[in-house]
Amino acid sequence: MPDVDLSAIEQTARAHDLPEVIARLVLQRGVKPDEISSFLNPTLKNNFPDPLSLKDMDALAEFIAAAILDEKSFAIFGDFDVDGATSSALLHRYLKACGIDAPITIPDRLTEGYGPNIPALQAMKDQSVDIVFLLDCGTTAFDTVAAGAAMGLDIVILDHHEAEETLPQARFIINPKRKDDTSGLTMLAACGVTFMTCVAINAIVRRAGFWQERAEPPLKDWLDLVALGTVCDMVPLVGVNRLLVRQGFMQMQNSSNTGLKALIDISGISGEVNTYHAGFVLGPRINAGSRVQDSTLGARLLTLDDAEEARNVAWMLNDCNDKRKSIQIEMESEAIARVEARGLDQYPLIFVVSENFHQGLSGLVAGRLKEKYGKPACVVALAENEGRGSGRSVTGIHIAQAFIDARNAGLIEKGGGHAMAGGFSLSAEKVDQFKQFLFEHIAQQSQSNVANITTQIDGVLSVRGAKVDLVNLVQSQIGPFGQEAPEPLFMFQNVRIHSADVVGEAHIRVMISDWEGGGRMKAMAFRAVGTPLGDALLKRSTAAFNILGILKIDTWGGNEKVEMHIRDADFYSL
Repeated sequence: MPDVDLSAIEQTARAHDLPEVIARLVLQRGVKPDEISSFLNPTLKNNFPDPLSLKDMDALAEFIAAAILDEKSFAIFGDFDVDGATSSALLHRYLKACGIDAPITIPDRLTEGYGPNIPALQAMKDQSVDIVFLLDCGTTAFDTVAAGAAMGLDIVILDHHEAEETLPQARFIINPKRKDDTSGLTMLAACGVTFMTCVAINAIVRRAGFWQERAEPPLKDWLDLVALGTVCDMVPLVGVNRLLVRQGFMQMQNSSNTGLKALIDISGISGEVNTYHAGFVLGPRINAGSRVQDSTLGARLLTLDDAEEARNVAWMLNDCNDKRKSIQIEMESEAIARVEARGLDQYPLIFVVSENFHQGLSGLVAGRLKEKYGKPACVVALAENEGRGSGRSVTGIHIAQAFIDARNAGLIEKGGGHAMAGGFSLSAEKVDQFKQFLFEHIAQQSQSNVANITTQIDGVLSVRGAKVDLVNLVQSQIGPFGQEAPEPLFMFQNVRIHSADVVGEAHIRVMISDWEGGGRMKAMAFRAVGTPLGDALLKRSTAAFNILGILKIDTWGGNEKVEMHIRDADFYSL
C-alpha cells in the first residue's frame, strides 16, 4: 500500500465524518485536504468549470448565439463511436430546442472511415447549410476542412483528440488538447466539450431574452448522455469528468431520453445503471450499428422522442450487437492464432494483418490482444489494396502520437486518437514500413517510460470483514471508477479454497473463506483458464494463499452478496 500518514487518515476521518477505510482511500488517491469535500460530493453549482476557460470558447459562443438568433442553417457531422453519437445527440437536441433542425451525418465506418470527408461536406453545402459542426473528429483533418472552408462553409470543430502544433483552417476549434489551450480540461471527451459548448452558448442566448417565448432546454437532464459518452470513450475519470459522470448516472436512473430508456430496457438492465452497464452493455450496442450495419443508428436512437420508434431502433442495435459478437469471436481466434504461430508477441507491439478481418471490429480485437499479452496491439483489416486498423495501448505508451508521427512521415493516410486508443488507414503496400516504424517508435517510448510492475494494494481485509455496506460505501464515496480512477484493490490474507470449477470456457469460480473459518465468499477469475493463476486456483486447493482483487456486489437471486474479482494470488505453505 502507498504510504499514508496515519495521523492524516485519522484527521481526515474526523473532519469529514468518514470511516477510516474511506479516508485512507481518499488520501491514497492523492486528494489534497482542501479538495476532499469536492471529491466526495462534487456539485454542478460548486465544481462545474467555466466553459469560457477553453480556448476560443467565448468567441465561438458569441458566433453561434448570433447565428441562432439569425436563424442560420446548421448541420452536424459526428464520429461513429459512442462519444460521437452522444455528442451529436446533445447538440441536435440543443439546436432543436432553439427551433433549428440540424441533420446529423455519421460516416460509414467501413466505406468512409474516421473523420470528415469532402463529399459529405459538399452534400451539406448543396443543402444550403451555413455552419457545420464536426464532433469528436476534425482536429487533424487539414485537407478536408480546407476544402469545406473553400466551399463557403463555416466549420466548427468540437473535439478532444491529440492536436498538432498547427490546426486546420476551421472557423473555430474547441479542443482542450490544443497546444495553446490552458483550461486544464484535457480529460474531457468530445461529449463533455459539446456539453460545455451548449452551456456557453445558452448563457448568451438567455441574456438576449431568447427563452422568454419558448421553453429553455433542460441541459442538466442531458448529462446522462455526457456520462455515457465519457465512460465509453475511456477518458480519465478525474476532475470535471468525475463530476459529469456522477451527475450523469444520477440522471440516468430516471432518464428523460426515450431512446436511452428503450436501450436500457431491451438490454435487460435491472436496478441502477452504473459504469459497467455503460461500458459493457449500452456502449457496445450503440457501437454495434456502425460496426456491422448502419453508422447512424446510435446517434438516431439518442435523438428520438417517439417510444415505439425508439424501441424498434434499440432492438436493431441489439441484433447488431449479437452479430458483432459472433464475428468478433472468429476474428479474435484468427488473430491469436497468428500471434502464437508467428511469435508476434515478441515484438514491442503486436501487429496483426489479415484480409479476413472485419474493419469494424479491429479496435475490439486489438483490445483483446492487448489484454492477453500485456502489450500495445494493432489490428489491420486489408481490403482492395487498402488497410484500415486500430490500436490499443498500455499505460506509458502514447499510441496516437505514434500514428500522428507516422502520418507526418507519409506512411499512413489518416491517423490519430488518444494515448490509449487510435485508428489509421493506409495503402497495403506501406503496411510493412508502417509496422517497422511502430516497432521503433514504441520501443523508444518504452525505454523512456520504464514500466513500474509493482502492484498497489489499497487495503487488507478478511473475508468476514468484506461486508455489503462497506463495498457500497466504497462505490458511492470513491467511485465512479474508470481510466486513471481504478477500483480499489483489496487483499485477503490466509485464505482457504473450498471449491474451484470452470465456468463457461475460460472463467474460474472459487469459494473461499478465512483460513481459521467463517463465512464463505464467491470469487471469480475471469479468462483465467490456462494461465498460471488459473492453474494454481484449480490445483492448489489445500494451500493457504493471499488473494488480491476488487470487491463487487452480486445481486443474483435478489440478495446482495459480496464477491471478489481476482487479479492475482500468492500461494504458500502454512
